[in-house]
Amino acid sequence: MTELVLASASPRRADLLRQLDLSFSVVIPDIDESRLPGEAPRGFVQRLALEKNYDVGERLASPAVVVSADTIVVVEDDILGKPKCREEGLAMLLSLSGRSHWVLTGVAVSREKNAHHFVVDTKVRFRTLSRKEIEAYWMTGEPADKAGSYGIQGKGAVFVSGIEGSYSNVVGLPLMETARALNQFDIDCLT
Repeated sequence: MTELVLASASPRRADLLRQLDLSFSVVIPDIDESRLPGEAPRGFVQRLALEKNYDVGERLASPAVVVSADTIVVVEDDILGKPKCREEGLAMLLSLSGRSHWVLTGVAVSREKNAHHFVVDTKVRFRTLSRKEIEAYWMTGEPADKAGSYGIQGKGAVFVSGIEGSYSNVVGLPLMETARALNQFDIDCLT
């Protein structure tokens, strides 16, 4: 049986991968997640997914299939990562209020030198938010560790007025596309 490793510290990604009834271990990657000067959002998430994948793959004692991902929220060309503080989190939510944004996830699946990588994007629309709602949401603690300062799988769902594309992508791992990639490495997600 092929060993499967999730290269991620995200509990949400692990939960999503568990939905496929797969056995896997988790190894947390150790990379610099800084954006390079002039780097486009799509290239940024793809590069980070590949670097996480490579970092973990190099540290494994035996060959395994490694899945890695990186998710960002993009408004126009601005990347909204995880908020560093309350003020930044509130500003992010305010910037998403009453408009659409994109959630991009770069994914890499590999075994030794063979790699498959891709980016999935999902358009998300927020209703108009009041300052009081934004502050109350921040106080729940939910937005503190999430790109764009919200979690669609939690209380942040009350802000979402529409979605075009993969829901699981917004949570952190596009399952349909990831399952297809895993199938290329003889890991069947339906049995």
